[in-house]
Amino acid sequence: MPSASLPHDIEVLLRELDQDFMGWDDPPRRLARALERDEFVLYAQPILALRDGRSFPMAEVLLRLQEDEADFLPPGGFLPLFEHFRMSPQLDLWVARQSVARLARKPRVPCLCINLASQTLGDPAFVPGLQAELERAKLPPSALVVEIGEHDVLERPEQVDAFMASVRAVGCRIAISGFGRRAVSLSALTSLRPDFVKVDGGIVRSLQTGQSSRKKLSAMVGIAKAVGFELIGEGVEVPETLAHLREAGVDYAQGFGIQVPAPINLIIEH
Repeated sequence: MPSASLPHDIEVLLRELDQDFMGWDDPPRRLARALERDEFVLYAQPILALRDGRSFPMAEVLLRLQEDEADFLPPGGFLPLFEHFRMSPQLDLWVARQSVARLARKPRVPCLCINLASQTLGDPAFVPGLQAELERAKLPPSALVVEIGEHDVLERPEQVDAFMASVRAVGCRIAISGFGRRAVSLSALTSLRPDFVKVDGGIVRSLQTGQSSRKKLSAMVGIAKAVGFELIGEGVEVPETLAHLREAGVDYAQGFGIQVPAPINLIIEH
């Protein structure tokens, strides 16, 4: 349960959330019911392979909450509540379960990436639950990529190391998202050895005009080749950026300039 004393900015956020969820007399119970009744809706955004420029071998899973038939809440409207009430691992396991079920149908997009909250990295039940879902579906674990944020990699390295080891033992692949925001972050890649690294969207969007962004991208490409992971440029908005990523040797690209998120069935099954 939340602490009795919270920072001012968190208190302000929670008051705003209370206004957004006026009908939620008991938010934890409402969130639990949403999970039990599968009231969340999966969206996805495809990830383009730059080597051939046509195929979409992966897609990132995104989430919406359906309040009524015509109203979908974006993640910013409910994820802070899950975090505040320490329920993020439950939500992440729900997303994993649904993603595994979709992949078991053998869709045309054979791999899905799911984002994990910071709380989930320290939850002892998540990885066993994920493994059980994969075994139940008889799905190759490599079809699922778990995505960890750069901030977690840098702020809780021991926890991330232990979590990544347990995920690797199951057989899932690992991505680190939003990478390159901090100057010290590149050195962490050599020890973590993820399967994929997502280049921060701020770097990607400034490639056409920012010399420092181009230098940082070049350094990441060099480390990727040396260590053995693949790079995904996220936040692509214009065709010129795609050309620059391809020329630099980046493996994949993702962003609204390629395709906007859509209901997952439309992305992976058609």
